[in-house]
Amino acid sequence: MKVLVTATSLNPAFPGPALEQLKRFAGEVVFNPHGRPLVENELIPLLEGCEGYIAGLDFITKKVIEQSTSLRVISRYGAGVDRLDLEAARAKGVVVCNTPGVNAQAVADLTLALLLAVARRVPFLDRNTREGRWPRSTGVELYGKTIGTLGLGAIGKAVAKRADGFSMKVMAYDPYMDEAYAKARGIVAADFNTLVKAADFLCLHLPLTAETRHIISGEVMKVMKKGAIIVNTARGGLIDEQAAYELLQSGHLGGLGIDVYEEEPPKQSPLFSLDNVVLTPHTASHTVEATAAMAALSVQNLIDVLSGRDCPYIVR
Repeated sequence: MKVLVTATSLNPAFPGPALEQLKRFAGEVVFNPHGRPLVENELIPLLEGCEGYIAGLDFITKKVIEQSTSLRVISRYGAGVDRLDLEAARAKGVVVCNTPGVNAQAVADLTLALLLAVARRVPFLDRNTREGRWPRSTGVELYGKTIGTLGLGAIGKAVAKRADGFSMKVMAYDPYMDEAYAKARGIVAADFNTLVKAADFLCLHLPLTAETRHIISGEVMKVMKKGAIIVNTARGGLIDEQAAYELLQSGHLGGLGIDVYEEEPPKQSPLFSLDNVVLTPHTASHTVEATAAMAALSVQNLIDVLSGRDCPYIVR
């Protein structure tokens, strides 16, 4: 049996029990030769003869799926499936699995790190201090402020729990709101418009779909509080980056912390020029603990499907 693995954190350079388990199961394992998410013309030849595929953030189009005649399962190393043509997979009978929730603590940690870094301008101050300057910079506190989370799944809940430590008022919008959890934790369930207008800090934890693309549009950002800070550790297409740049430059928005981009990697983004923007390279889930958990679950999902066993993480 032949399996392709393209997740960049799951390869022979990072040995571990999940990789050993996969090698014992599969007769042949092919790895990502480029060390980055792959595109259509790169995936098609690599998938030739493969029954299983552990996918990173690759662009898995209809053509990729239709031309992969042996493929039986795509096991996502991660939760998001917005770069995968689910309709084409279903039509061809290819099972799609993912690893929801296992990276929640890692992503929540980076969300808070970006909130603090933007609020206190940490990268700007670090750079200036290293270069021999001694700037004065007046930041804003998280203590007692209102944090709004768009999405109250595993990551949104983990962020809300961390916000408690800063005595923040937590508001949440989720089309599938866990009302019982929100009530038990003192989280204010709000509609989308109420939340974005009330939030001092807005964190995005939604999947990217046709409905959520540019959910944070220029119009939405204009009705936010002056000086509000946005952090996006979910998917890049949730924010209209050009509109965000203009409102950051004008001072209407106080800052932006961003781990994900409309184009990845971003090329010559105007956001690069702003000191009130903190940027990281889609790294929110990259902790020792989260990568091990995603590796273990993505491998187990693949083995379960190919062995004819029940898999609880099939994407419906």
